[in-house]
Amino acid sequence: MYRLYYYPNNASLAPHFLLHEMQLDYELLLVDRKSNRQKSSEYLKLNPAGRIPTLIDDEITLFESPAICIHLCEQHPEKGLIPPLGSKERPLFFQWLAYLNNTLQAELMVRYYPHRHTFNEGGIPAIREAQDERVAESLQIINEALTGKQYLLGDDFSACDFFLFMLSLWSLGTKRSPMSFPHLSQYLKRMAQYPTVHEVCKFEKIDLQAFQ
Repeated sequence: MYRLYYYPNNASLAPHFLLHEMQLDYELLLVDRKSNRQKSSEYLKLNPAGRIPTLIDDEITLFESPAICIHLCEQHPEKGLIPPLGSKERPLFFQWLAYLNNTLQAELMVRYYPHRHTFNEGGIPAIREAQDERVAESLQIINEALTGKQYLLGDDFSACDFFLFMLSLWSLGTKRSPMSFPHLSQYLKRMAQYPTVHEVCKFEKIDLQAFQ
C-alpha cells in the first residue's frame, strides 16, 4: 500500500489524482498545515524539507511532487500515464513536467509567499504585481502549446495533465485567470469534467465552479 501525506489543494493534489486514476491501494494521511505539522520533528524525519507531499512506498520515502508522480508512473507503466521508453513523447513528458514545476509553480510560490523573498514589507505589493505578469507569461506559453491538442502531450492523457490542472487551480487567484486564455480555458473545462479530477476535488473539497 502507498501512503501519501497530503493537505487539500496542496502539491499533494497531483499525486492524489494519480493514485486515484490508477486505482492503486493507498492511504491518505493528512498533514495539518493550519497547525504547521509539516514542520514537526516527526514529519521532518520523513521529509527534511518540511513540505507536502511525502509518499511512502515500502522502504522508499519520496518527497517533491514531480518525483512522486514520475515514480508512480514508472511503477505502473501499464496505466499509460507516462509515454513509453523510446517514444518521441517521452522527452516532452519530462520537458513539461519540469517546466510546470520549475517555472510556473516556482513563480506561483513567489507570488503567494512574497514575504519569503524580501525584508522590505512595503515591497510586497510590487512583488505580487510582478509575479502576476510572470505567471501570465507562463500560462501563455502553455496556452500556445495546447493549440489544436486535447492534452499537453497531444492526443494522449498523461500525468502532466494532472500537474497542470493542479497549478491552474492555484493560478485562479492571479491577476489574469487561466480561464482568460482560449486554448487553456477549453482544456481546463474538459479536465474539470474528467472523472478522477471531479472525484478527488470533491474529496478534498476543492471548488471547480471557475472551470464551468
